[in-house]
Amino acid sequence: MITNFEEILKKTKNLNLNNYSKTRNYLNGSVTKLSPYVSRGMISTRFIFEQIIGAGKPIKQYEKFIQELAWRDYWQLVWKHKDINQDLKRQQEEVNNHYIPKNIIEAQTKIEAIDYSIKKLYDEGYVHNHVRMYIASIVCNIAKCHWKNPAKWFYYNLIDADWGSNALSWQWVCGTNSSKKYYANQANINHFCNTNQTNTFLDHEYSVLSNIEIPKILSEVVDPNLDFNLQCSEPIDIDNSKPILVYNFYNVDPMWRKDLDANRVMLIEPSVFREYPVSPKSLNFLKSLSKNIDGIKFYIGEFEDLSKNVSNQKIYFKEHPLNKNYHGSEDKRDWLFENDSYYPSFFKFWNKNKKSLGL
Repeated sequence: MITNFEEILKKTKNLNLNNYSKTRNYLNGSVTKLSPYVSRGMISTRFIFEQIIGAGKPIKQYEKFIQELAWRDYWQLVWKHKDINQDLKRQQEEVNNHYIPKNIIEAQTKIEAIDYSIKKLYDEGYVHNHVRMYIASIVCNIAKCHWKNPAKWFYYNLIDADWGSNALSWQWVCGTNSSKKYYANQANINHFCNTNQTNTFLDHEYSVLSNIEIPKILSEVVDPNLDFNLQCSEPIDIDNSKPILVYNFYNVDPMWRKDLDANRVMLIEPSVFREYPVSPKSLNFLKSLSKNIDGIKFYIGEFEDLSKNVSNQKIYFKEHPLNKNYHGSEDKRDWLFENDSYYPSFFKFWNKNKKSLGL
């Protein structure tokens, strides 16, 4: 995964979206793999949209891709307005446990596309979006596990870890954030993943699949071990004559207030990572992206510890649901739409606002 900002910008300027809407659901389909940079706040959905406009691409032709950008913003807005750590709209039905199948963790489900993708998750920190739904459906709707701990396991391993998109997608699959549960059978997986398996626990018609007993291969469950240990750092040198720009796991934007003469601090709050742990691979990806910010200094500690000797007007940070304990000057997130109100469904949000983009 590239981490140089100039190369990432070049990638956004040279997007080939001609086959996106037709092939994006296939494992080998035309996807952009920009999500790690959007999740880390290096580029925004609005920035990507403006790159499409700037290249003179026909907006109507790429409406499906732009809609996917809007989905990402929509999940963030739901997180901004709601407690997404609880079942959002209704309780999850048929919950048998709050753990995760051992054979999911070990990539031993015997479903080729699933095991391949879980191994890829561990190796690369990335999984195709369609397969993410398959995995969540197997865990929640076939193994009957509550969504939250498995979603944390998935988030832990992703380099595009975004709790809003991740948690709410798992909730959408298990029916707590949608009108019904999402199921995928073996035929569906074969079609989109270019496999030809039969006789698996998913090899049923949907009417059967939604009522099967928990397969033996998924019956043993474990508590996922999500290790994340942080030692608070020593105080860092701060020039008290200059303001502080506070970056974090969700903001690694090299262009943010670039011309401001300021202290630039990457804040790693132990309290946040205890609640939302990430893998060493994910943290190393953050560190690599941070190298694009001139003069960045890492500080492991709480915001209050960093800010206690700094006056409010000297602290700047970007809007994000996890920054509610910050104080100082908040810069608004670079949303795709100006409207950042809550909508109970994505398509109400999309239909209300898409005209502002010329769609």
